[in-house]
This record gives sequence, C-alpha cells and structure tokens, in this order.
Amino acid sequence: MSDRRVSAHPARNRFRRAIFLGSFLPFSLLPLFIAGCAAPGEPTERKPPVPAAITDLAAAQQGNDVILSFTLPQETVTRHPLKEAPEIEIYRDFLPPPATGAPAPAPASPRNPTLLFVIPSAMVGRYAVKNRVRYADALAPDDLAHHAGWTAIYGVRTRMSMKRSSADSNPAAARIYPAPDPIGDLNAEVTHHGIILRWTPPQKTPVGPAPPVAGYRIYRSEVVAQAPAAAPPAGAVQTPKLKSPLARIGDTPDNSFTDAQFEFGATYMYSVRSLSQHEDLALESADSNLVLVAPRDTFPPSAPQDLVVVLVPAQGPEPARLDLSWAISPETDIAGYNVYRTEQPNAPGTHLNAGLLLTPAFRDMNVVPGHRYFYTVTSVDRAGNESPASTAASGGVPVESQTSP
Repeated sequence: MSDRRVSAHPARNRFRRAIFLGSFLPFSLLPLFIAGCAAPGEPTERKPPVPAAITDLAAAQQGNDVILSFTLPQETVTRHPLKEAPEIEIYRDFLPPPATGAPAPAPASPRNPTLLFVIPSAMVGRYAVKNRVRYADALAPDDLAHHAGWTAIYGVRTRMSMKRSSADSNPAAARIYPAPDPIGDLNAEVTHHGIILRWTPPQKTPVGPAPPVAGYRIYRSEVVAQAPAAAPPAGAVQTPKLKSPLARIGDTPDNSFTDAQFEFGATYMYSVRSLSQHEDLALESADSNLVLVAPRDTFPPSAPQDLVVVLVPAQGPEPARLDLSWAISPETDIAGYNVYRTEQPNAPGTHLNAGLLLTPAFRDMNVVPGHRYFYTVTSVDRAGNESPASTAASGGVPVESQTSP
C-alpha cells in the first residue's frame, strides 16, 4: 500500500496541483498562474452610487409659494458620472423670528426636517430645465396663518438607491408672509401712443385682509410669431410661445400703467404683481391673469396745420398758378400727404396728387382764371391711415390781370 496521502481539502489539493504545474512555467508568469487558480472568495456586495451633495440651493417667496432652485448633481461622491437623474427629496422646517433687536441667525440645516416632497427619478425632467431644477412649495393657509414672519428652512437630498442618500444640501431660508391674492381682472386698451393696462387692487390674502399695497410691478414678454396652423381640437388650450420669460418693464403706484415702448404688428403678453411692504422685505404677489395684446395701427394721424395758398402770377409763357404749403407733421410715422380741391365751401374735394407727397408742398397748375378754389390737406401714416382734413384754405386767379387774387 502506498503511503501517498491525498488531502481531503479540495482547495489545498488545487493549490498543490498549481505548484506542480507551475514548476514548468517561466518565473515571470507564475504569479498570474497562481492567482488564476486560487480559490474564489466570497462575493463582495457592489456599493450603490451616492450622488454628490447639492451646494447651490436657493429659496425665495413669490406670491404664496416659495420657489426653490438648484443644480442637479451630475456625479457621485467618488467623481464618477451619474448614469441617470437621481431621486430628489425636499425637506422643510420653520424657525420662529428672532427676538426684537436680535440679528437674524445664519441659515442652518433644518433641525426638525419634514419630508415635504419626493421627485422620482423618472419625473425629474418635469422640474428641470438645462439641469436646473425649479420647485414651487405652495404654502398652505395654515402655514401662513401660524408662521407669518417665521423663516422657512429648506434642505435637499438626492439618492440613487434606498440604501444611501447624498449628504444634505446647503440650507436655504426664506422669511414668509401672507401675500395678497393675484390680480384677477387685468385688461388692456390699445391707443395710438401706448397700451394702457388697468386692474383692481387686491383686497385679501389667503388668511385675511390684504396689507396696504406699496405699488405694482409690470411684466411683459413678446410672443413668437407663428404661421397659422390647423384649428386645434375642441377644448384644447394653446399656450403661446414667448421669446423670453416675462421681464419687468416698469413700476407704478397706481392701478394703471401705460406701456409706450411697443411696436404695432407685434404681440405681447402682460402680467402685473402687487407689492406689499413688510419690515424686512417687499413681497410680490403671484402673477395676475395673463393678457395677450396684439396692437395694430388703426389710428389716423392728426390733421395737417397752417395750410396756406399763394398766387404765383403768370411770367412769360408760364401761366399763373397756386402754390400750397403747410406745417410738417410732428408725428414720426408719416408716409406722406394728400391734397384735395373743390369749388364749393365745406364740400368734399377732388384728390389732386397722383402719389403721396413726401414734402409739405404742392403746386396747382390746373387753375382757371375767375374761379375760386378751396383746398384741404391730409396726412397718411405708414400703416395707410389717413388723417382728417385740415382747415380749408382758398385761392384763385383773377380774370382781368391774372396777377392778383
């Protein structure tokens, strides 16, 4: 009986076979051979990716919402890129106002955070534009009633798995007050010199009467011109496309505003926000009802002034004539002038010029001696609107000498 012994331990036997076979390999390949033949260890659990913490969280009250904004993380804490958007968790806490005269404390992470809202990974695209997330926390009437003057503290975490979230974001704070209800009856009137906006001052907040209005802010954006499309389905709501977000174009203490910086032929969207002044901030209401205005120039210019008719006597072969002149229109969109003539006072005249006169002058060579003529002049703007007639002026060529009126 052979005294050769074989170990009952399979891993030890594999190691011995590896040593035996390894003796025939070059020394430089021996470590690789042994490593490949080693017994497999226990499987290691792959750690889920942890997003980097958000560092630019910002909060500001607008109307009765607190608008949160921040940049979505693009990499993990180990600087590896995230393959998809993480889930977002938004937390909130309320801090009472500091004692009278005490400085406001620096923002700190919520002490007793309440999970306010969760944005699933698949829904992040609804809140993000170019990787910038915007979320509106609609303050409930109870929040406003019990925490007016308090500070709302917000924090955000993100996660790729349920096992571990990111670290807390930087804290963001907003002092909150009940804002006046949005203006609901904004309307617009187009005039020759401006678009006049009017509205009714707000009367209440979600929790009581509105505070005194400190003024109003006017916002406007131009609508992108689009080619006519097929009629939308019944009940469909078409949202106009704006060239840029609503931008503030002016302030007023009254409940009306005239926008003189506009162009006929364009289309504009307007909104108005009321402003209430509190001890530490001026709070805007939410946007009013939105008003679309498409101003079209249907307004005639003013009638020309100072029309004068002068007799120019005959000179040699040149017959006598009547020269007309009038004051230049002060309006900036005048395209030209028209001249009308009649032999009956206060009667409509015959149009004399073949094309618009570009200068305020006209020479009437077709006059008959012994006749008296009554002239009027109108101005025409670039949109084709014609003004009322000027005050009439008269002139004629005498039969006797044709040299004096």
